[in-house]
Amino acid sequence: MTDRLKSLTDAGVSIWLDDLSRGRLTSGNLAELIATKHVVGVTTNPTIFAKALSDGEDYADQLKGLTDVDEAIRLATTTDVRDAADLFRDIHRNSNGFDGRVSIEVAPDLAHDTQATVEQAQDLYDTVGRENLLVKIPATKAGVPAIAETIGRGISVNVTLIFDEARYREVMDAYLTGLETADAAGRDLSKIHSVASFFISRVDSEIDRRLEELGRDDLKGRAGIANAQVALGAYDEVFGSERFAKLKAKGANPQRPLWASTGTKDPAYPDTLYVSELVARGVVNTMPEKTLEAFADHGELGRPMEGTEAEGRQVLQQIADAGVDLADVFKVLEDEGVEKFIVSWNELKETVRVALHG
Repeated sequence: MTDRLKSLTDAGVSIWLDDLSRGRLTSGNLAELIATKHVVGVTTNPTIFAKALSDGEDYADQLKGLTDVDEAIRLATTTDVRDAADLFRDIHRNSNGFDGRVSIEVAPDLAHDTQATVEQAQDLYDTVGRENLLVKIPATKAGVPAIAETIGRGISVNVTLIFDEARYREVMDAYLTGLETADAAGRDLSKIHSVASFFISRVDSEIDRRLEELGRDDLKGRAGIANAQVALGAYDEVFGSERFAKLKAKGANPQRPLWASTGTKDPAYPDTLYVSELVARGVVNTMPEKTLEAFADHGELGRPMEGTEAEGRQVLQQIADAGVDLADVFKVLEDEGVEKFIVSWNELKETVRVALHG
C-alpha cells in the first residue's frame, strides 16, 4: 500500500496532530501515530482540552483533593503537554528543534492583555519545563508585542489565529524583533523556534457564505488556499531579507508557516483539500485525526505552492471585486476565533468545577 503520509513528509511538510488528551497518552495512541503515521508534533487549544477533560475518569486521580479550578486545569493540561513532549524528545533532537514540538495556549481571556500574556507564557514555559514546548499566543493587536517580548526571553512560540497577510507581516516582524532582543541579551538564537499558524478552512467558511449571498458560487472554496499562497510569498520575502540574514548568521531559525484549521468544514469539498493543496517545503500542517486518516487512505499530493503568490493575490482580488470586504472578513474571523476559545475555556472551567465540587 502507498504510504501517502510519507510522500507528504518527503515533500517537505511536517505532520502535526491537532489534538491531545490523557487517553491518547495512556493508551499508547499518540505513540502509535508517531511510529506509524509520521506525526512529528502536536498542537492543542482550549477547545481540545475542554473536550479532553470532559472525560473525567482519565483525570480523576490527579485532580483528587484539589479545590481551585484554575490550579486543576493548569496541573492537568501541563502534565499532558509535558508527557507528550517527552514522547517527541528524539524527534525534537533529530530535527534540530524544528519538529517534535508540543503546543500549549495561554488563557484566551488574556488575548487583549499584552503583559498578562507574557507573564503566563513564562509561567507555562517554566511549569512544563521542556525545551520542545511551544507556547501559543494569539495574533491579536495585544498579542503581537507579547510575541516579541516572549521570544526575546528565549521562549519558543506558536503564534495562533492568523487570518490575513497584514497581521502575518506584523507577526513576522515581532518574531524578528524578539530575536534581536534575545541576541542583545546574549541568548543562543539557535534554541529559539517559532511557527505562525495561518488558519485555512475558517477563511473559506466565512468568505463562501458571503459569496453565496452575492450569487458568486464560482469563487467559493478558493479563498483559503489563495490566502495561504499569499502568506507563503510574504514568508519567503521576510525570511529572505537582509534583516533575517544577519540573525541567521548568529544561528537564528526561520519562523515556519503552519497551516491550521485544515479539516474541511464544507462536505462538498474533498476531505483532504487543505492538505493536498498546501504542500511546500518547510511548512507544518496540523491536522485533526480524521483528516490525517483521510489523507493516509486516499490523499494525493497537489502541486507545490512555491511561486504561486501572484496566483493567490489574483484570486483574492477577484473575490474583493465580487463585493466581499476582505478586511471585514479577517476582523470578524479574529474576533470570532478569540470568542470561540473563550467559550471553550469557560466550558473547561465549568467541567473541572463540577469534577472538583460536584
